[in-house]
Amino acid sequence: MPWIAYIAHFIAAAFLTNGVPHFVNGVSGRPFRIPFAQGAKLGSPTANAVWGWANFLIAFLLFANVGPLYIGTPGDTIFVAAGMLVTGILLARIFEGDARM
Repeated sequence: MPWIAYIAHFIAAAFLTNGVPHFVNGVSGRPFRIPFAQGAKLGSPTANAVWGWANFLIAFLLFANVGPLYIGTPGDTIFVAAGMLVTGILLARIFEGDARM
């Protein structure tokens, strides 16, 4: 598989991981931070559900259209897992301050 597919799968995993907290908060009816929110930086639950869905869509398009995704192979598994771990750690640090409020 070309190396660009591994990069695309890493980025797709990052979008997938980023979509989870936004979508979960949105469908749970809770406001949550989104990049394009005005004022207090909290987006409405509807905006978060849409933002999470958009992240899922981008992840799907990258997984489906840039090289085949074979989770059972070491290369894909490592890059997808690394993308999720790196994004998860970054999101934890970003949202850590929100939990203290």
